[in-house]
Amino acid sequence: QVQLLESGGGLVQPGGSLRLSCAASGSIFSIGYMRWYRQAPGKQRDLVAAVSSGGSTNYVESVKGRFTISRDNAKNTVYLQMNSLKLEDTADYYCNADLRASRESRLENYWGQGTQVTVSS
Repeated sequence: QVQLLESGGGLVQPGGSLRLSCAASGSIFSIGYMRWYRQAPGKQRDLVAAVSSGGSTNYVESVKGRFTISRDNAKNTVYLQMNSLKLEDTADYYCNADLRASRESRLENYWGQGTQVTVSS
């Protein structure tokens, strides 16, 4: 059984930094894209950043230059370094990944349980 477990959320002042981590565990043969989404109260869940298995990245415009997504394939872990945080970055952040549980399995999409990020003075 595959699990994605996020950590690193918390309360930070505007202009501060946080680093989110998401580790995939369980039966894993391979992992494709890994992504971070966020959902603010009363809003839809939106893609923030994504990284391919080869390290190619893309970001939503509002976080470019402030957030950095990276991954450690040996640890099945994806990170989101968030700098220069703004009030509007406050949200629940969710890890998402496409992976195969075994060589015979099809590619499936998995979600973590989310971690809360609050930016407040």
